[in-house]
Amino acid sequence: MYERINSILTMRPVARCAGTAIGRSQEGRTIRAFRFGRGRARISLLAGCHADEPVGPRLLRHFASYLSQLPDADPLTAKYQWWVVPHINPDGDERNRTWYRDSDESYDLVRYLLNVVREQPGADIEFGFPRSEDDTGARPENRAVFDWWRGGDGPFALHVSLHGMAFAAGPWFLIEPTWRDRCRPLILRCASQVRELGYELHDVERQGEKGFFRIERGFCTRPDSQQMRLYFSDQGDAATAALFRPSSMEAIRSLGDDPLTLVSEMPLFITPGVGDTLGPPDPVAQAWRERIDQWRLRLAREDTDGEVVRETIASGLRPMAVRDQMELQLTLIAAGLEAVSSTR
Repeated sequence: MYERINSILTMRPVARCAGTAIGRSQEGRTIRAFRFGRGRARISLLAGCHADEPVGPRLLRHFASYLSQLPDADPLTAKYQWWVVPHINPDGDERNRTWYRDSDESYDLVRYLLNVVREQPGADIEFGFPRSEDDTGARPENRAVFDWWRGGDGPFALHVSLHGMAFAAGPWFLIEPTWRDRCRPLILRCASQVRELGYELHDVERQGEKGFFRIERGFCTRPDSQQMRLYFSDQGDAATAALFRPSSMEAIRSLGDDPLTLVSEMPLFITPGVGDTLGPPDPVAQAWRERIDQWRLRLAREDTDGEVVRETIASGLRPMAVRDQMELQLTLIAAGLEAVSSTR
């Protein structure tokens, strides 16, 4: 699939109104999904769980358009079934489109800081999937996608949830804990592509907090809802702990077999030096957080756009090209396909 990446990215994306309606959001917007292929291996691609992370949905609209053009005999459609949800969170998408457009080559920091909206625990769709079939408290978006998944003919082989980070040293990749010893080729492939595009891998040492166990620079195990609840319980915040439901990765695995689950984390903005000293805490990451918080406060209080822009340029912070983010997300998907194919 690697040789197809450029073709996928140059394909005209499907329209936002395309696809099959599988449910509605809290505010009544349609959740749309696509199915392609007749193969035995079911592949799930999901984006938009955090609506302030627009690159994943954009990539999946390109990919859905590409898959829709393939003949039945093509290896991608003959060997696999593709279950694609470009944006699970249309309400959050609508609120965040004040700072981005689908045509942006990169994102504007000032517009982002002034307008970004992110859901808090309890409204977080990534950790909002039903705990059971009768969990009526889960958000309608989560119930719609989970019911759609359950309507298929067997478990999934691979699930990739496309995410992003506001600020980081570079790309970061999260891997299903039970697969960490089976993903060496995936790690090498993704790390190589990051270097080829001229980026550094993000790195952080969380020591298992919330399920994040560091594998090596740029790679970590994915988070876990039980560990999320434990983290907040240990902080004395039982109310927040109770808000966490299973993630999309856990929901897919609840359907059976041993699927590989992966998460891409692509930064909107590059903050150099983060991860050079792992910590915790990471002093460079902390300094960037404080600087960015000050920029946000100043922008909200006074007309200092030009001054803040000059400071961001001088600081070394820079936006990551959207195309590069999408290319690395596709690289992760392709490497995931290789990983699951090698075990079958």
